[in-house]
Amino acid sequence: MAARKQLVLRIDPELWADVEKWAADELRSVNAQIEYLLREAVRKRKGGRAAADAARPPSTSEP
Repeated sequence: MAARKQLVLRIDPELWADVEKWAADELRSVNAQIEYLLREAVRKRKGGRAAADAARPPSTSEP
């Protein structure tokens, strides 16, 4: 398994408290909750991009 990246995150205390509560509700650490939220955002973005690409008509220009 590849080494995990570390970062310093500056976050508003109110937002931190909200994430901390959310993490506790889902039995996760704050770190795990943030990682989960980031993974979900990336998954949705990839899914959205794939759907948009599929809906785009094929290019009619030829080389």
